Amino acid sequence: MKSIVAIEELRFSWPSGPPILEIPQFQLAQGERLLVQGPSGIGKTSLLSLISGIIRPNARSFNVLGEDLLRQSAAARDRLRGTQMGVIFQQFNLLPYLSVLQNVLLPTQLFARREKRCVAQDTSAQAQAMRLLEALGLPAAIWHRPSHQLSVGQQQRVAAARALIGAPDLILADEPTSALDEDRQQEFMHLLMEQVQLTGAACIFVSHQRALNQFFDRAINLTMVNQAKRKTA
Repeated sequence: MKSIVAIEELRFSWPSGPPILEIPQFQLAQGERLLVQGPSGIGKTSLLSLISGIIRPNARSFNVLGEDLLRQSAAARDRLRGTQMGVIFQQFNLLPYLSVLQNVLLPTQLFARREKRCVAQDTSAQAQAMRLLEALGLPAAIWHRPSHQLSVGQQQRVAAARALIGAPDLILADEPTSALDEDRQQEFMHLLMEQVQLTGAACIFVSHQRALNQFFDRAINLTMVNQAKRKTA
């Protein structure tokens, strides 16, 4: 099966600091759902930032969605992330004074490819946004409410809908369930994975919670693949 993330000999450290990540090999297949686990400070968020192109990688090879991130400028990496990736941040990063619907539609307003995919699938970006919000259990009564007025659980689902709109090829999620109790975690994961499967996207989901393993094709513990942490432990 085709790999949409293929990394060899990754090494990453912050300026003047020791290595945080030193990974010989990392791969993600098309459509695969991968859970990345490990304790705080192991480099899980840094790995997502590298794959999403927020941070420039240092590696022998680093290919994401058919693009060589070692050769791309920051602007090109930003464009790749915006057009072909959906990111769910741990703090959600919603724009507080935009409505629920406006937050979800934002990627389609910034990137024409995301809007074109909405039109192909649901006739319009707004139609797809509404379908995703309904599927994720957010009632129409709150769609025009500013996002800062929502509960944590509701904000989480808005962030998921924003990541999913326009059927990106890769979903990256950075511990979005950490603020939820176990029942709400399970409910959210069922809804999210259902939508990921419908779009055919691959997914890398970062969490330290073992109870989520059931939702993924494969799980890895970053401690076991990260040579830098083993050397300094």
